Amino acid sequence: MSKLFTIITAACITVMLASCGTARRTPDYAALARAGIRLGIDIDRDDDHRLYVAASQWIGTPYRYGGTTRRGVDCSGFVRALCNEVYGIELSRTADTQLKDDCRRVRRSKLEEGDLVFFKNARKSRTASHVGIYLKDYKFIHASTSEGVIVSDLREPYYDKTWLAGGRFR
Repeated sequence: MSKLFTIITAACITVMLASCGTARRTPDYAALARAGIRLGIDIDRDDDHRLYVAASQWIGTPYRYGGTTRRGVDCSGFVRALCNEVYGIELSRTADTQLKDDCRRVRRSKLEEGDLVFFKNARKSRTASHVGIYLKDYKFIHASTSEGVIVSDLREPYYDKTWLAGGRFR
């Protein structure tokens, strides 16, 4: 009985140790390379690969007020769709309610990949009228009224002037 118990115990420990390895998925390097080129960003090993690959597929989507699909999208519709696709998060429909109801504020210096970036309306300084998703190195992706879905830099004078807040999902 003692020998049988030892064999069963050893077998169980072996199975448990073999299953402890992390099942880390191998990155799709071709998809990451395409995403990096489309977004104009160097994607590192520790970056959020799902975010970059999914975001790159939206580049060039035309702007359409009230739009929520790749046929045409506005800024909050884009952010809502991408966050749902990548993180499984249901955000509110407008930029202002995304800031007020779905996020806690984050300083610009503390932004992380996937955080939202909000910009104010020129006439209403406390109201978010535009939203995008922060990528890295001051770059964010958003739906521009004139160019569709593009990557921009937070240091550009226009975005620096109209900056309202960063937001992290609650």
